[in-house]
Amino acid sequence: MAVGVVEELRNGVALIRLDKPEVLNAWDRPMRSRLLNALRSADADPLVRAIVLTGTGERAFCAGQDLREAKGFDAELAESWIREWEALYDAIRSLTKPLVVALNGLAAGSAFQVALLADFRIGHAGVRMGQPEINSGIASITGPWIMREILGVARTVDLTLSGRMMDAEECFRIGIINRLVPREQVLGEALALAHELGAKAPLAMRLDKQWLREMTEPGFRTCIAAAIRAHRESYASGEPARKIDSFLNREARQ
Repeated sequence: MAVGVVEELRNGVALIRLDKPEVLNAWDRPMRSRLLNALRSADADPLVRAIVLTGTGERAFCAGQDLREAKGFDAELAESWIREWEALYDAIRSLTKPLVVALNGLAAGSAFQVALLADFRIGHAGVRMGQPEINSGIASITGPWIMREILGVARTVDLTLSGRMMDAEECFRIGIINRLVPREQVLGEALALAHELGAKAPLAMRLDKQWLREMTEPGFRTCIAAAIRAHRESYASGEPARKIDSFLNREARQ
């Protein structure tokens, strides 16, 4: 079994936990594959009415891409990497059951994107969210498309080009954290909301979610094609590897 994801069933709610706290739950290929399988399994399980996704530990929901994996990419690996994200994002967008993210800490980069693709997000005052890829030399293509759909163009430009992280209050104010509660109540609040959503008419839920996906489907596929072009060029240049090495060296010295 691939490491990094833990699953359990709680009274009709599938609880999926990212479980690599030693690296802030940052994901690599095996972890992404395990998460994809967990989401598909939960959606297909007739005993599951809703899904909660969270992270292990108090520091991070997920720090996004594990940079130790990314620094070894070339053009070909970059394309297969984006195809993996296409499969995961498509699975999230295609869920027939509601998905609630319990934000137990940092949600950066692709983890920020995953959180935005969920239906609801519960967080606490210590949560930070953002799109910091530019700070480690990685082009951000899927992120801006997801952000634009939810936040509009101006905030998307801000977050993409500055790489800054938003605090929980800003995230709540602009509507990407639906509820702010004390840290110790985040998971309980997410599970309670999931139970509430799971009790609603399942056919109506499926049809509503299907239409929400269909409304943005052409843009999603265009975004994936753009991401493949951009990342092939980017990783072929060697710039991400140089910037990631520099970033990791700075982190090691701190």
